[in-house]
Amino acid sequence: MDITSIFGIFFGIFCILLGQMLEGGNMQQLMQVTAAFIVFGGTGGAVILSFPLEDIIQSLRETKLVFLTGPVKYESVIEKMMEYAQKARKEGIISLESDAKNETDPLLKMGLEAVADGADPALVKDMLETFLSRLEEQKNGAAKVWESFGGYSPTIGIIGAVLGLIQVMQNLSDPSKLGAGIAVAFVATVYGVGAANLIAIPMSTKIKLKAKQSFVAKEMMIEGILAIQAGESPTLIERKLNAYIVDAKPKS
Repeated sequence: MDITSIFGIFFGIFCILLGQMLEGGNMQQLMQVTAAFIVFGGTGGAVILSFPLEDIIQSLRETKLVFLTGPVKYESVIEKMMEYAQKARKEGIISLESDAKNETDPLLKMGLEAVADGADPALVKDMLETFLSRLEEQKNGAAKVWESFGGYSPTIGIIGAVLGLIQVMQNLSDPSKLGAGIAVAFVATVYGVGAANLIAIPMSTKIKLKAKQSFVAKEMMIEGILAIQAGESPTLIERKLNAYIVDAKPKS
């Protein structure tokens, strides 16, 4: 679970609502179903038009990961690669075939299978780098969906504001209807700007950050797999992988 993601979104919304109440307002003033339909419905339609279905589905999956997964533990990657390196050193590379069947990470599974099958090192490297490249495109696509949501929603909020003002202008002769139109106008703007700056853009940023961490871990796996295939010693492999960790300390 990522505490910063959960705390950040609730803290931001809480402070804004607290400021609203300190100014003498109340929650009911911000609860406008009409404004919500205009802003979130309009923004959702623009996003759906902009991206293929697979990118939209992936963005929803990444939403769950943003809140439910913590930072990548590079030390765990190194430990796993060291286990494979020591086993290959003692029992031979072909012994990794059984480990590949039980491996849950798709890139690592693919690499271990290729190495155990005796594939050419250049082919293994190209295959793993191609897989990583496609994964990067997928993650970036999910981030762009949220980034676009953050770009569209303030503009759709302005549309909601204009529609509310049109309603006001049409009912100038009936003061009882002016309040509802003005409320929709201003609340739609709040929804649009708030959704962009409190949710969508931060979500995009967090997805990119987590993707970057994940890619570093994948690069470590590729480095380890190629080193194991080359027959390098586990000690040398560990030193290579520790280079990916800025605060790594050499073992005495």
